Amino acid sequence: MPQHPYHHGDLRSTLLQSAERTLRERGAGALSLRELAREAGVSHAAPGRHFKDKQALLDALALAGYERLAQSQEAADRPDLPLEPRLTELARAYLAFAIDNSELLELMFTRKHDTEVSVRLAAAIERSVGVLTRLIGDAQQRGEIVAGDPAGLTLVTAAGMHGLAALTANGTLSPAQALGSLDAHIHHLLHGLRPR
Repeated sequence: MPQHPYHHGDLRSTLLQSAERTLRERGAGALSLRELAREAGVSHAAPGRHFKDKQALLDALALAGYERLAQSQEAADRPDLPLEPRLTELARAYLAFAIDNSELLELMFTRKHDTEVSVRLAAAIERSVGVLTRLIGDAQQRGEIVAGDPAGLTLVTAAGMHGLAALTANGTLSPAQALGSLDAHIHHLLHGLRPR
């Protein structure tokens, strides 16, 4: 494809879509602003108008990932459900996101983000965790789970959900195994492992 001066309808969006495809197919190490420019048919300098360097591109991908994760969590939340099925639905949405976006999820949890975008990333992370935080608070108010620091309980719950997602992303569990064990995973998370 010939190189052209910067003339593109929505170059930033095009670059991010292409970068996410490269991330999915070949990993973060294969990302190159010059290669993305070539694929978009623009000059190699054109991406610099949107991303000062590769880290800025990675940060933008992570931010977009957190925003999509938050949207999927908010769409899956059913405050009208009792605790266990409500948490299971949230976990199912998280696991589905992880299965469909394993490389992106790994990038999202990489803490090498540029300080200039850290405020926006923190807000996006807070939004993505906010649904779970509200679930924990609601359950505490209804007496469905123990009293205590909601942030600590949210962390324990998130760690259980993310652990299952990470085991799926790294191939320890197949997506079918992870989804098939999800109900039991959430049950044990809520009720513990001691005999009852």
